[in-house]
Amino acid sequence: MRQSKLLTKTRKEGPKDEVSKNANLLIRAGFINKEMAGVYDYLPLGLRVMQKIENIIRDEMNKLGGLEMKTSIIQSKEVWEKSNRWSDELVDNWFKTKLKNGTEVGLSFTNEEAYANILKQYISSYKDLPVYPYDFKSIFRNEARSKSGMLRGREFYWKAMYSFSKDENEHDEFYEKSKIAYKNIFDRVGIGHLTYLTFASGGTFSKFSHEFQAVTPAGEDTIYFDEKKKIAVNREVYNDEVLKSLGLEKNKLVELKSIEVGNIFSLGTKFSEPFDLKYKNEKSEDKFVVMGSYGIGLGRLMGTVVEILSDEKGMIWPVSIAPFKVHLVELISENIKVKETAEKLYNELAKAGIEVLYDDRNARAGEKFNDSDLIGIPIRIVVSEKGLEKGEFEIKQRMDGKVLSLKENEIINFVEKYK
Repeated sequence: MRQSKLLTKTRKEGPKDEVSKNANLLIRAGFINKEMAGVYDYLPLGLRVMQKIENIIRDEMNKLGGLEMKTSIIQSKEVWEKSNRWSDELVDNWFKTKLKNGTEVGLSFTNEEAYANILKQYISSYKDLPVYPYDFKSIFRNEARSKSGMLRGREFYWKAMYSFSKDENEHDEFYEKSKIAYKNIFDRVGIGHLTYLTFASGGTFSKFSHEFQAVTPAGEDTIYFDEKKKIAVNREVYNDEVLKSLGLEKNKLVELKSIEVGNIFSLGTKFSEPFDLKYKNEKSEDKFVVMGSYGIGLGRLMGTVVEILSDEKGMIWPVSIAPFKVHLVELISENIKVKETAEKLYNELAKAGIEVLYDDRNARAGEKFNDSDLIGIPIRIVVSEKGLEKGEFEIKQRMDGKVLSLKENEIINFVEKYK
């Protein structure tokens, strides 16, 4: 990608009505565009990051035995009435509308009913279980407030997996595997070191659900964290009885602000019963399917990475989800050899399969360096007249700020090994 041809440009300041750090940086760097509070467009750089996050999640879900599909955003009133969650008194964040013929429909705010309704057609025997379908889709929630940028959206992109098991034992076995898969996801996107398994309310489904909370001052949640055991308790279930059941001691817990970046729930038969979702066991007895839910908001995860991995200059993307691995910066010079060398290196990097954003713009060095820091690509390679005189290229690593000089024949090897 040549930066001169990139659709977007950087900005010195974000929108005046945008108070969140994550959205301000993403808007200023040209990753997203704000339509309104809680609604954002993903521009070319932002979409590249989103797609990489999606592929990491997809990989971990497939390793669990997940089956990817795509469910409809438009939802039938009749389906949701079976669980009583069509009612505005029970669910106050529906976006609802009507078709031309007057039929009332809603836009997905979650997916339990949709999956139970679909799977009822395909599950009849114990031989059909277990099964783990999932999808990526846009979800709509009519939030009363949406002031945290990417962290709380009215429209957002998420992954939801639902497990369908024969019994609680089979469900529990998969549930434990899902915890590991989620930990892998957060490790791979670069925030695993600050993301903790957190006990939260199970609501009407079970005693506990489990959240994955990423520690940051920007968080809307409060957790109490045991540093030795590496587990936490959400404030909503923080009491002596819960701490005792988990073997935690109040005086050993640290209070922290955090962002929920994922959650998993045991649903039991809460949603299989309204849809009469049953199977026949080995004795030909009818049994209700046991369900579980496993969600991650991709935009929220992107925003959380920005909140945690950024500094006063801009964003600091880990290699795994950076829009590009290399930012090649050509410093404008009257010496034609600078342009020729930058073009040659750009082509060599691309030929080696390395993703590179080439800043070929006719702009001052200071502007280019400031933009590079703001965009936050992991490796910056500078091609300058001064460097060519020495036969060297300046390499700056965005994560730790380290600067080194390399010969041209050393660059590809360095970049390929950089993680």
